[in-house]
Amino acid sequence: MYYSYHPYYYHHPYWQNNYFPIRQYPPVDPNLLCQSANESKKLMDEAGMVLDKLSESEEFDAELMYAAQDSDIEEVKRLIQSIGVTSDIDIDYNPDGLRLEFTSKVADMECCRLFIALRWR
Repeated sequence: MYYSYHPYYYHHPYWQNNYFPIRQYPPVDPNLLCQSANESKKLMDEAGMVLDKLSESEEFDAELMYAAQDSDIEEVKRLIQSIGVTSDIDIDYNPDGLRLEFTSKVADMECCRLFIALRWR
């Protein structure tokens, strides 16, 4: 007769619960995760607005690139915010492209980030 376990393992002292205690976890509270997911959806909507504008308007893209080329960060921020972005956004650019970092908070605690990196050269 074939046994699916070896009786030695179940009677060996190393397999007793004294040696492998069962970990106790705190109760889960999905509230913050749910709020973070909702805030992330808002960030994605705003990122979508930015991407729509960048993909539809070469004139806007040229203004943005000229402002970046002149190192006019205030104009670059103004242009991005003119699209309707209300979230906190960190804008970084270099000769090769643009990086946008959208962030949001829940109860004064950062809950989520969304990064977009786009090349323009």
